Amino acid sequence: MARSAKSSATCLLYTLCSGIQTTLFIPKCPPKTPIATLLAGNFHLRYFSAGSAAARLREEKEAMWKESMEKVRNIGISAHIDSGKTTLTERVLYYTGRIHEIHEVRGKDGVGAKMDSMDLEREKGITIQSAATYCTWKDYQVNIIDTPGHVDFTIEVERALRVLDGAILVLCSVGGVQSQSITVDRQMRRYEVPRLAFINKLDRMGADPWKVLDQARAKLRHHSAAVQVPIGLEDDFQGLVDLVNLKAYYFHGSNGEKVVTEDIPSNIEALAMEKRRELIEVVSEVDETLAEAFLNDDPISSTDLEEAIKRATIARKFVPVFMGSAFKNKGVQPLLDGVLNYLPCPTEVSNYALDQTKDEEKVTLSGNPAGHLVALAFKLEEGRFGQLTYLRIYEGILQKGDFMVNINTGKKIKIPRLVRMHANEMEDIQEAHAGQIVAVFGIDCASGDTFTDGSVRYTMTSMNVPEPVMSLAVSPVSKDSGGQFSKALNRFQKEDPTFRVGLDPESGQTIISGMGELHLDIYVERIRREYKVDATVGKPRVNFRETVTQRAEFDYLHKKQSGGQGQYGRVIGYVEPLPAGSPAKFEFENMIVGQAIPSGFIPAIEKGFKEAANSGSLIGHPVENIQVVLTDGASHAVDSSELAFKLASIYAFRQCYSAARPVILEPIMLVELKVPTEFQGTVTGDINKRKGMIVGNDQENDDSVITAHVPLNNMFGYSTALRSMTQGKGEFTMEYIEHLPVAQDVQTQLINTHKAAKGTS
Repeated sequence: MARSAKSSATCLLYTLCSGIQTTLFIPKCPPKTPIATLLAGNFHLRYFSAGSAAARLREEKEAMWKESMEKVRNIGISAHIDSGKTTLTERVLYYTGRIHEIHEVRGKDGVGAKMDSMDLEREKGITIQSAATYCTWKDYQVNIIDTPGHVDFTIEVERALRVLDGAILVLCSVGGVQSQSITVDRQMRRYEVPRLAFINKLDRMGADPWKVLDQARAKLRHHSAAVQVPIGLEDDFQGLVDLVNLKAYYFHGSNGEKVVTEDIPSNIEALAMEKRRELIEVVSEVDETLAEAFLNDDPISSTDLEEAIKRATIARKFVPVFMGSAFKNKGVQPLLDGVLNYLPCPTEVSNYALDQTKDEEKVTLSGNPAGHLVALAFKLEEGRFGQLTYLRIYEGILQKGDFMVNINTGKKIKIPRLVRMHANEMEDIQEAHAGQIVAVFGIDCASGDTFTDGSVRYTMTSMNVPEPVMSLAVSPVSKDSGGQFSKALNRFQKEDPTFRVGLDPESGQTIISGMGELHLDIYVERIRREYKVDATVGKPRVNFRETVTQRAEFDYLHKKQSGGQGQYGRVIGYVEPLPAGSPAKFEFENMIVGQAIPSGFIPAIEKGFKEAANSGSLIGHPVENIQVVLTDGASHAVDSSELAFKLASIYAFRQCYSAARPVILEPIMLVELKVPTEFQGTVTGDINKRKGMIVGNDQENDDSVITAHVPLNNMFGYSTALRSMTQGKGEFTMEYIEHLPVAQDVQTQLINTHKAAKGTS
């Protein structure tokens, strides 16, 4: 029966006949009309106004969505290099039935871990690109992103955490909290990601989970407690005691796939009860409901404790600590249960967008699939079928063939293909809803672009992108391969915001910049493998900066008469260093009172100063932490133009720059070394030679852990030097901290080198 839009009150007639319920829409049926006459027989009749029926339908739909959203978890796995992230992900995929065989990370069996799909990753045994996958555990859909541990690929961790609702921080039970553990934890704090900690490698010699837990509290400032106690350690590691449910778990079968639940062994019962009390105490400090029960000495059930841990974890006030050995297939299934029990679903996390129509006002996204589409492109990859764009959907539904609008460019785009990723494999899907992570093909966009259905103009907040610290000059060996070479550089630049490409204005060489030696080496190797282009690589170059240390005045008149309209522009003011800790690197302030310079020329003046600051006169590197203040000037009614004022600004900057006592800044790296104690003296002596400053020295069993601040310029080839000093037993990690002024002798040397290079070019 047709439904009339104009009916005063469309009635819903429910008839129940022979146990079958049907719904009839009666058009133009006035309210309260007796309708029993319509049908005879043994029927039960009820009718409602259209409004209440629509509301009930909406409520039912929302309840259905809510239930489906509660069954979704978006998690990332992050850690220091070599803590076992990829091994853990491999076990998760195996136990959830996504893969049917376990392969090891270094690809010794010729296959390699599922999530390390690049040949380079399998050869080197490290993760280079974050890889997305999904699996099902106990009717819950878990979307996982496995991230790299090496600091050179920090952007991969940054963008994964930007779109995730929860994370697992993996810590090594022997290495403990290491430099990159601190970095990824800082990134999790930045994006307000609730997390679980997983102390891995309990089967290794020297494993001590309680020491690692103390380090997490001290170094990471985690309010944390163990939710498990190991049964044995090192070679004797057999299983785990669950402190919430007071059960012991053992992992049988060839790959630990059979989880056997037993009572707690009597020899560790006392320890388990002590650690459970500690867990309750720690959670009580941040959860009022549990605190009340604890202070009143009420019995605390497993359910009460589980709910309190979930509340405290989602509020980011508590970090539950799980344990196990991913390599030995122990402790992974209880960790998966912990992800379902303690980490939030998409609707339990607050996500914000900025409304571009209301001056970037913050808007809370409900995470409801029935809302307007809002999705963020957080990662790009060049696939076999063109550009693959990873999207996190925050609200609404995305369907294959739909149109969506890129808010950053204003372009309307059709979605030709929608897929779910499983490492480098993909599964075509017809639609995806809020809370999911999917990928689309054939969309031209940049990393960080926001997409909507066009009804709203929302943009998601941007990611934190660190500045590159090192550069290399690269050029193709054969001139014929120039096209492929450019194509490779363009693609890598689009995929990775920390990889930059530029031209040296003096030598005309192509300069690539990145986060470190390994980062750039990987890209040069990928150019060779993926694009079959051999490239010659120049000596690595440090990204120095220049800055000013005192105020200097400028007063410059640019005047040129060459027949016809001339050029005239005068600028007066001063440059000075920005205050310490200032977020901006360049600031321009117009303090002209009156119309000495027409306001239309001010943007050209600012542009001129900005352009001049791109290249300081000491060694030609960009000038940072500088403020330019314009106080006065003069213009000509006919001869003044934007070009005249822009040129006046450039020359004014060069004129006063030397008077502002410029200095060269160099990147300082936080270097963490782990060396056998016997080599400690040699290694520290070498760090001092490299003008490093030792800021920490700890003892860990037979190893010394040395922390130092060292100029990046003095760290080239350090891995080879460290190997020879420590008979191959030493290891180090390096991370950028800040730019600081170089010593006077180094400054003179750098200036002379720059002048000599200029003279020969």
